[in-house]
Amino acid sequence: MKKILGFLSTKSSADREPMSYIRPNVSDDELLDAYSQAVIFAAERVSSSVVNIEVQQKWQGRRTGSPPRFSEKTRHAGSGFIFTPDGFTLTNSHVIHEAERIDVALSDGRHFQANLVGDDPDTDLAVVRINGSNFISAELGDSEKLKVGQLVIAIGNPYGFQCTVTSGVISALGRSLRSTSGRLIDNVMQTDAALNPGNSGGPLVTSRGEVIGVNTAIILPAQGICFSIAINTAKFVASHLIKEGKIRRSFIGVGGQNIELHRRLVRFYRLPNDTGVAVVSVEANSPAQKAGILKGDVIIGFDEQPVAGIDDLHRLLTEDKVGKLAMITLVRGTEKLCHDITPGESRRRDD
Repeated sequence: MKKILGFLSTKSSADREPMSYIRPNVSDDELLDAYSQAVIFAAERVSSSVVNIEVQQKWQGRRTGSPPRFSEKTRHAGSGFIFTPDGFTLTNSHVIHEAERIDVALSDGRHFQANLVGDDPDTDLAVVRINGSNFISAELGDSEKLKVGQLVIAIGNPYGFQCTVTSGVISALGRSLRSTSGRLIDNVMQTDAALNPGNSGGPLVTSRGEVIGVNTAIILPAQGICFSIAINTAKFVASHLIKEGKIRRSFIGVGGQNIELHRRLVRFYRLPNDTGVAVVSVEANSPAQKAGILKGDVIIGFDEQPVAGIDDLHRLLTEDKVGKLAMITLVRGTEKLCHDITPGESRRRDD
């Protein structure tokens, strides 16, 4: 055994480097690795822009032994971040939707009552504003330049623990996530940076401290599967909300469900998809009714683009289609038909 130890330690005790090589006098900053330094830098740069949002809502319900309807105040909290020096703040729609009062707390201890600027449930984004100037605003990055595996840092207020920092990587890009309105949110980022209730609306940032996402959802009971809305989407939505208070989208006024088409129809008409949207209802005085669309029709195309399902139709019903003549392709029985239709402006969460 001594021979083995002697072989492993070829230097004499006099020749060995003393234990002082650990350099106890070196500062903690110098001993931190690059990963820690990146997280610290990003957190220090962005945390002052992160806010805690507390929302008061009126809840309607029933109780035994009480009047048929009653009003009761309920409160819940989320996160957000200031993105302009004059107090415009991004958060999630589900955090502030139908709020009677919105209170914002800054990391320096200041409190403000915020005003709702605009709310878009279809992308789960909203903008609120606090009155003041010279606020510390977060720098917005470019989510198109992200790569899978890239370091990201999430900052928020889970369960009220203000400015909590977690880190992870971009797990996937280009995901789709269903919003509360039923529409799909495209270009969603998946990350394993830990998120919890209360993180909603907070920023997801790069190691350079640039915001590249708005944290929005987690999957329970899974661990490490969290989602953020790409900041490029948030930029587009926020600009429209600030300008108009809403996002304009077109609608045609049908209720539909995805169905499979008969193989003979697909082969006979050489259709690009074997599915479509079956019309289960048509709103009165809607563009669909005016265009002659009937219950039981199957929509397979819109504006010369194939429609394989409801999500395809939603993607095509954009702002630029409002009031403009388009062509809708459908199957009625065994007949393929093309109708002119002029979409209107959606005033509802779903089309």
